[in-house]
Amino acid sequence: MSGEPSSADASGEVRRVIRVGTRKSQLARIQTDSVVEKLKELYPHLALEIVGMTTIGDNILDRALSKIGEKSLFTKELENALEKNEVDLVVHSLKDLPTTLPSGFTIGAVLKRENPHDAVVLHPKHLGRTLETLPESSVIGTSSLRRAAQLKKRFPQLLFKDIRGNLNTRLKKLDEKDDYAAIVLAAAGLRRMGWDDRIGQILRPEDCMYAVGQGALAVEVRARDADILEMVSVLHDPETVLRCIAERAFLRRLEGGCSVPVAVHTEVKNSQLYLTGAVFSLDGSDSLKDTMQTSVAADDKSSDAVDERVQRVGVTASGVPGGAQDGAERLGEDLANLLLSKGAKEILTVARQLNDAR
Repeated sequence: MSGEPSSADASGEVRRVIRVGTRKSQLARIQTDSVVEKLKELYPHLALEIVGMTTIGDNILDRALSKIGEKSLFTKELENALEKNEVDLVVHSLKDLPTTLPSGFTIGAVLKRENPHDAVVLHPKHLGRTLETLPESSVIGTSSLRRAAQLKKRFPQLLFKDIRGNLNTRLKKLDEKDDYAAIVLAAAGLRRMGWDDRIGQILRPEDCMYAVGQGALAVEVRARDADILEMVSVLHDPETVLRCIAERAFLRRLEGGCSVPVAVHTEVKNSQLYLTGAVFSLDGSDSLKDTMQTSVAADDKSSDAVDERVQRVGVTASGVPGGAQDGAERLGEDLANLLLSKGAKEILTVARQLNDAR
């Protein structure tokens, strides 16, 4: 470990400093601080240092994300620092991480999921209303093709317009101008920022299913760093891991990303993992949706037989039964294959082409 930073504690003992990479936005820092606090609780003698960075996605604020590129927009700079040993682990919103990670990296922890649903934040003059009760032709701000596609179909009387920027910027644009009647954001981010009181409506799955991995935090590490991997693995929440493996496998098989409208909903009930997945045309008029389930009950034989260091859609989840992980991954692939057999590829190809032409 020569060349790695270290610090001396009160007794003069030299300790390795674990450097944690994060985006610089307020929400990213809050999320990273929460992970660092958990690690400090579990490992009181650990020295942790937070390293803030700016990503391409943070710098480009005049175009919709779906027009700029894929999900590495918010992760590339952080992964470069990880590759160069400038940081030892990185905290991400799981929905920002591509389903296939660059070689040498793995998701070493998926933390317990916050509310994964989308939320409506209303302009002050519309407080008390919902999307159903807003005046006809009200403009709703969202930078997500997934949200816009579903909500256009569900609320045809409303208009939808791109809005970019971090949470603070979007709320400022909503409150200080008259351009938007409401904006749609992830409930998880609003709650983590302590802005629950701004949530006017939580969208139900019937109105708007969420993005793959939405509401979950992920810790990305170098796959070869067995000590770091072991350290962060205690942060895994088994149910969130299984739900997100299924969701990520579904998206990977569909070859989706932020430039196409793909949505999911998962839940675990009575040791059964249920996955609902859907694909949409840009205007929501064409869609395919279905639900499948699989057992994720612990099976001692299968979990003993599976090497838990194996990555599944980028996730290394030691401590979560391997058989359940395999079942979750197959569930995502099987549901994607079902939708592909019904014409999902054609819907997504047209959506991608139309988005590129906008």
